[in-house]
Order: sequence, then structure tokens, then C-alpha cells
Amino acid sequence: MHIYVTTGIGEAVTELAAFDKALIAAGVASHNLVRLSSMIPPGSKVVRKPMPQSEGTWGQLLYVVLAQHRESHVGAEAWAGIGWVTDAETGRGMFVEHEGGSKHTVEAQIEASLDSMIRSRTHEWGPVQLVTAGIICAEHPVCALAVAAYGAPRAWPST
Repeated sequence: MHIYVTTGIGEAVTELAAFDKALIAAGVASHNLVRLSSMIPPGSKVVRKPMPQSEGTWGQLLYVVLAQHRESHVGAEAWAGIGWVTDAETGRGMFVEHEGGSKHTVEAQIEASLDSMIRSRTHEWGPVQLVTAGIICAEHPVCALAVAAYGAPRAWPST
């Protein structure tokens, strides 16, 4: 399974509309997002690029790890990030997601969370990898997000 890690930022007349613009920028706006916690299944490959538009159609379920921060105070920053570690041999791993008011804060939280999670497990992990996105609120509300999309979207369960 491919897991696509990407980011997006948006600005609009409301925080929710800014979130939608960030989803569009990240390439996942046409799906119903189902949030997951942090485990990367064995056999996965984490890829730093938007999910191909050919994967899925309007309204399908898309499993994601998502960090998002909305801001509507002029001059304030919105930052979001996802970090991960994987086992090169099996592909299994762990994600963490954080959001905050500065790039430094988000990166420090990602590093601290992964460090703690790594120390809680007796396994060899590869290096910490991360992506962040940020935007300053200049006039209208803004949103920054980072998303890890778990491969091809799923159809709604049949009844």
C-alpha cells in the first residue's frame, strides 16, 4: 500500500472555507476523510507527494492521518505537520501529527512524540521524517494542514 504524505494551505472568508481550500491544495478535498491514529501497516511505502487524482472518485472514503490548524487573528500563524518513522525491512511504522502557532513548535512536538514512541518499543526504526505547512493570517482566516492518505479510497459499504 502507498501512503501519500502532502500538505496544503488555504485562505478564505471563514475558517471552514480556509480548511476546504487547504484540502484542495493537498489533493484530498473530494473525499470523505476517515481519521486514523498512528500505525503504518507492514508492507506500506510512505511517499512524499499528493495522492494521484486517478485514485478514487467524489465522495469515497479516504483513510488519513491529519493535522490541521486554523487561525483567524491577523498576524497569527497556523502550522501543521506530520512526522513518521518506518522499518525499511517490513514497511511498518508510526505517524504523529501536531499543529500550532509556529514551525519550530510543531517540529519540536513531532520530534518529541516520535522519540517517546520509539523508546516505548523494542524495534529498530529508520530516521525521523517530517513535513510541515504554515501560513500567516493577513486578512481572512487561514488553515494549514498536513495529511497522510492511505492509498486508494474505499467505496461506501453496501447495505
